[in-house]
Amino acid sequence: MAIEIRRAGRGDAALFARIADGVFDLAVTAAVLEQYLATPGHHLVVALDDGEVVGQAAAMLHRHPDERPVELYVDELGVAPSHRRRGIARLLLDELFTLGRELGCREAWVGTEHDNVAARTLYEARGAVAEPFAMYVYEL
Repeated sequence: MAIEIRRAGRGDAALFARIADGVFDLAVTAAVLEQYLATPGHHLVVALDDGEVVGQAAAMLHRHPDERPVELYVDELGVAPSHRRRGIARLLLDELFTLGRELGCREAWVGTEHDNVAARTLYEARGAVAEPFAMYVYEL
């Protein structure tokens, strides 16, 4: 069966009844999923193989208090190990870019670790050039 790329929204929790291992970092719970899907500006695109979620890409609209355009921040992208190297990540990213354009975004941005060769290869193949960036994490 062909892979289906679908935008998940409020009320689509049933899509997540079957999730392949390795798609998300942690277990998906119904309450947290519903909260995410109901939050304005949060977007989730999934790849389905015969009804099973085998890939996902999450993004948020990044707004500024000045007049800069809205940007699409790609927060996470994951594909089950069993479904990698089939172009699913590219399809998910393309769907997020289409969504971003529909929402009036002129830019999308994503970050990854320097040693994540697969992610860097994907992003660079889509025409992006890595920018120097330092990230600081605070425990709250």
